[in-house]
This record gives sequence, C-alpha cells and structure tokens, in this order.
Amino acid sequence: MNEESIQNASQQSIAVTVAEEAPVGQRALSSKRLHSFAGYARTVLVTLLVALLLKAFVVEAFRIPSSSMEETLLVGDFLLVNKLAYGIRTPRYIPLTNLAIPTYYAPVFKSVERGDILVFEFPGSIDSPNVQNVQGEDEPVNYIKRCIGLPGDVVEIIRGQVYVNGNPVGLPRHARLNEYNAAGRHRSSTMFPWGFGFTEERYGPLVIPQKGDRIALTEENLGMWRLVIQREGHTVQLRGSDEILIDGKPSSSYTVEQNYYFVMGDNRDNSLDSRYWGFVPESNLIGEALFVYWSWNPAVPVSSVRDKLVSIRWNRIGTMIR
Repeated sequence: MNEESIQNASQQSIAVTVAEEAPVGQRALSSKRLHSFAGYARTVLVTLLVALLLKAFVVEAFRIPSSSMEETLLVGDFLLVNKLAYGIRTPRYIPLTNLAIPTYYAPVFKSVERGDILVFEFPGSIDSPNVQNVQGEDEPVNYIKRCIGLPGDVVEIIRGQVYVNGNPVGLPRHARLNEYNAAGRHRSSTMFPWGFGFTEERYGPLVIPQKGDRIALTEENLGMWRLVIQREGHTVQLRGSDEILIDGKPSSSYTVEQNYYFVMGDNRDNSLDSRYWGFVPESNLIGEALFVYWSWNPAVPVSSVRDKLVSIRWNRIGTMIR
C-alpha cells in the first residue's frame, strides 16, 4: 500500500470516528439539559411545598377590609398572622381548595389572653351555625377583632363601658369611641342572644362558655345556648312547650365541647362583633396578628399609578400590632 492510500485510509477512519462521536456528544448535551431542567423543577416544587407548609402552619398574610379596628388597624393595612401563637393546628381546608376537612389542635406555646388581636374564621350570623348558610359564600370569611373575654368570664357593657368579671376594661390606646349618645342605640332585635333584650346601651351580663361546662337547658335560656350547640355540630329542637331535643333525644342539659371567646372591634361604634353574632369557637382561631408589612389607601385605584404610590403609608410599614 502506497503512501497516498495510507493517507486516504487514515482520513476515512477519522471521518468515521467523528461521525460516531457526534451523536454521543449531542446525547450528552441533551442529558445535561434534562438534568438541569429537572433540578429547576425540583427547586420550584420544594419552594412551593415549603410555601404551602408555611401558610398552613406558621404565618399567613391578611388584609384589613373594614374600619372595625380603627385606629389600631386601618383599611388597606396588610399584616402577617402568627398561626403558631396558640398551638399547632392542622389545616381546616384542603390546600388551594375550599373543601373542609377535620382539623386537629395541639396547644404548644401560650393561651389566648385578654387584649390579643385575633384572626379567626367567622362562625356565622346570629340565626345560623355557619357562614356558608348565611351569606351563600363558597369560601371561608376571616375576621380580625380584639379579645375582650376569655372562657368563663362574665362580660357586661354599660353606656359604652366594658366590664369583665365586674372590673372596668380600659380602651386600647388607638381605639375609637364616639361620644356616647343613647338616642337610637336600642337594637335588641339584632343582638346576640335572641330574646334577652340586650342593647348597645345595656348589654349583658353574659357568661362566656368554656370546655366542660354543664349547662341546664330550659325553654327560657335556649335562645342563649342554641347557637353554641349548633356550632358544635348538633341539632336542637323544642318539642311542645318545654321538651328540648338534642340530636333527636330529650335533653335537660348540655356539656360544652370547646372553649369560646368574646371579641370586639376597637372602633366600638362601627363594629359587627360578638355582640351581634355570638362567641368565637376555639376551633375557628387562625392566629394572632403580628405586624403591618404594607399599607396604602385602598380607595385609590391601581390604574392611577402615581396617586397609588403617593398613598403608601410608609409610617405604618413594620408597625407591631398591639
């Protein structure tokens, strides 16, 4: 074989080798890209999972929609809620849905204290055991109010002054209370509980139920306890003039299954609270308000970018809620 033949054979061998290696290189590059994409996808999934867990168990954002807590909290405040403040609680709904599921609660850190600002799921109006039956809502409605009374406390309000266990309770530092005017403030037909004649001028005394309380039921006090019993998942009927049925069985007493709280808004004259729809069940608690992380005037439309930016309340951002 002459030198020219050897050179041609060598060139053909190199060409074959390159042709064989090219697909291998492409496959390696494709595999590398696939591995990189899988890494990104894994990071995104882990991030979403951590975010869902944090939202479900640790902290959640909340927006102030009404003026019932002014001046402590303003409409347009955005705040973070500590969901671990009163213990570990499993979610009440399947994440990303409004499907209710059984929830379990384990107290860990502290109990609710008078004066705490609570975020909770609205338990329903005076004539219904839950919010869905009243408002036709497909999703839960969250409220924020200040805890006035704890389980076992006796609450009374006389001409705007709140008393707990006979002791006067001062207004929170930023609370709003208009000058008292008794005229036109008698609204017993809309106040909790039905049939007791409580008004804005004279409310209570009212005992807040606590877990384990055994209540003697009568026709006279059924208006007080019917809502509590219903919210604990039981049916209540009055048969004849004096026979009370719970879940279809004659009952002369009832044992309370959980603790309850009495809450009010800091804007006392413009707040729909426990005076109108009753006690907050412990199972409805979401957490304790922490601090304001953002605030602006919600009345300014987002389309007016400049005005919206001007409406930012810089002095409220980072404010701890007390």
